[in-house]
Amino acid sequence: MLIAGFPAGAWGTNCYLVAPAAGEECVIIDPGHQAAEGVEDALKKHRLKPVAVVLTHGHIDHVASVVPVCGAHDVPAWIHPSDRYMMSDPEKALGRSIGMPLMGELTVGEPDDVRELADGVKLELAGLEFSVAHAPGHTKGSVTFRMPESADVPSVFFSGDLLFAGSIGRTDLPGGSMTDMLESLGRVCLPLDDSTVVLSGHGPQTTIGRERATNPYLRDVAAGQGASPAPRRGM
Repeated sequence: MLIAGFPAGAWGTNCYLVAPAAGEECVIIDPGHQAAEGVEDALKKHRLKPVAVVLTHGHIDHVASVVPVCGAHDVPAWIHPSDRYMMSDPEKALGRSIGMPLMGELTVGEPDDVRELADGVKLELAGLEFSVAHAPGHTKGSVTFRMPESADVPSVFFSGDLLFAGSIGRTDLPGGSMTDMLESLGRVCLPLDDSTVVLSGHGPQTTIGRERATNPYLRDVAAGQGASPAPRRGM
């Protein structure tokens, strides 16, 4: 399996391209602010053909390049219905202006083909399987994508802004909820095997085992305790 990832834009949001191997079809995850050029570079480098864009949530730092990327390759975008409005109205999603100079660089709106995600769905895309889990807390429509373990690679978990290395996503923006975040961490993350590789929306790669042992939020959830003060990471 091939996973090519890079941080993009003002918020350093991780964008991922996932394919069975170089030279094959691929899925693009979270093409955010200023990600279009990096996507094209990765497609060319690995000789990939995109078949879909999938989104962990609707914040502008994760969806800002959806329209140009989908338009350039005539592919659909998948998003949870609770976050779909954010593609067309990013400032409403943040509860504040994100700044006119930055807004001037964005193509706000939906691509031509938008498809909606639901909890428990298994997406079969580019010869790969992605298990979708609805994981509200950061936003009402946050989701994660998990790929099953295979003979040569462990399970891979695209956590969006649910779980980071050493932290979790912020919950103080519209639609955020610490109560929902803790429930999602317990329901979605804790049952995963320790060997599961976590590729998050911001920051470095980690594993569930490492986070189970060292992440204070995940440890508190596992122990049935309340959470520490909410972090300020991502949008």
